Amino acid sequence: MLSPTVMEEGDEVLQVLEICEAAEERKEVLISTIEGETQRNSPPLASCGPDSKTSQDDNWGETTTAVTGTSEHSLSQEDIVRITKDLEDSVGLDCRRYVTRTIAVILGLLVFLTPLAFLVLPHILWPEKLQSCGTACEGLYISVAFKLLILLLAVWALFFRPARAGLPRVFVFRVLLAVLVFLFVVSYWLFYSVRILDSQDDNYQGIVQYAVSLVDALLFIHYLAVVLLELRQLQPCFSVCVTRSSDGETRHYNLGQLSIQRAALAIIEHYYCDFPIHNPALLSASKSRAAKHLAGLKVYNVDGEFPAGPAEGPGNNAAAGMAQSQSRAMIAAAARRRDTSHNELYYEEAEHERRVRKRRARLVVAVEEAFTHIKRMQEEEPKKAPGDVMDPREAAQAIFPSMARALQKYLRTTKQQHCHSMESIQQHLAFCITNNMTPKAFLESYLTPGPTLQYGKDHWLGRRWTLISEASVTNGLKDGSVFVLKCVDFSLVVTAKKIPYIQMSEEYIDPKSHKFVLRLQSETSV
Repeated sequence: MLSPTVMEEGDEVLQVLEICEAAEERKEVLISTIEGETQRNSPPLASCGPDSKTSQDDNWGETTTAVTGTSEHSLSQEDIVRITKDLEDSVGLDCRRYVTRTIAVILGLLVFLTPLAFLVLPHILWPEKLQSCGTACEGLYISVAFKLLILLLAVWALFFRPARAGLPRVFVFRVLLAVLVFLFVVSYWLFYSVRILDSQDDNYQGIVQYAVSLVDALLFIHYLAVVLLELRQLQPCFSVCVTRSSDGETRHYNLGQLSIQRAALAIIEHYYCDFPIHNPALLSASKSRAAKHLAGLKVYNVDGEFPAGPAEGPGNNAAAGMAQSQSRAMIAAAARRRDTSHNELYYEEAEHERRVRKRRARLVVAVEEAFTHIKRMQEEEPKKAPGDVMDPREAAQAIFPSMARALQKYLRTTKQQHCHSMESIQQHLAFCITNNMTPKAFLESYLTPGPTLQYGKDHWLGRRWTLISEASVTNGLKDGSVFVLKCVDFSLVVTAKKIPYIQMSEEYIDPKSHKFVLRLQSETSV
């Protein structure tokens, strides 16, 4: 068996494990890192013979597919790690969600069944010893029933709402309220078991009043939950600055007393509604311009190549020094060319703006002409036969080809073609026709980039956010708090500043003091 050899060519690193056995069956295993889409027309692989040579083109690292002797499907190491991580995250999130719901349901049943159990157990265990329940006792029945109904509706309105997001840590106030309710109910059960069940108290009216006191206390705890979970965060206390790392888009929001993770959730909700959609294609121009400037520079070695030495020999040290000197020379040359690069940038931006205005004008004219046909068809529809009348979707499909080319060129010029599909454009056109909108209303979605939620779900649904913070995410916001919301393509850098204390004073002005005198001069025309 031959030892594995590592071949390096270009920027890709290919590891070839050649296995040559004496048996008739021969297998070849090729493990490679592939960027982009795999091509079917891959070059022939290297054979296992000692005299074989690899016949591959210059782009073999980007066009070869992973081939095994037992299967035609393959996965890279990165894919396996990513799939494993996604499975672990999804399983952990689902388990935590189900555990939280299970605990909430059990605690809710304990709270609502406890007062009823207090009233029913004496009738089951010692019915012959109980005193008769008078009018006041029967009136307490109605009180318990209505209070439990109010408590049930209040708990449903406050707690049983669809989850907006999955947070990394538990909500501290909710946990404290759950623990408080649990300890409160357990203490009532202990008192009930010691003072009523053991002694088999015959005063049933006192037992009913005991159950009523429990329901009243639960109502007060619910009021405390409303204050801690809803009212406490309403008053603005912090001004947060949210900056998108890719393009510097910035927004400012006012937040109340929130923990870091709940503040992050509020910021993400505002982001989907306020920030324009993230367009990576608009950021590639500056990178390509810088790469073009560096590509025009060449570094020559007038002393010849350095000899190849061992891993830590003097040859490699000299080569490393040469590489550092080349990097310094490239940076210095780029700095010298920086003085003249602004002219190129100016003319590129001017040319791009001219092209955008030209495409925009063509698009506006094409859309206005298409909508003119729609109005003409609406005027002629009462005279047509019932089979010739078109619904809004058919009308949109009929006029879409007249504007499709102009719209496609405009979206390509402004680099928005990946944000709008043909199906979404036709749906938007049918929506505008149905609601009798103008051409300007139809074009507003394409001429002005809108928020993220305006586009299809594939642009925002299922996006994973990672909260990065030096402080614990359960801590409250403080003056100068900084945390990062990281996504796949960009990050949101959040800085919190406390709203200052405002001191206002009053100054009284007497209404009688508003008297004026007209000063006449010889130069005036009066």
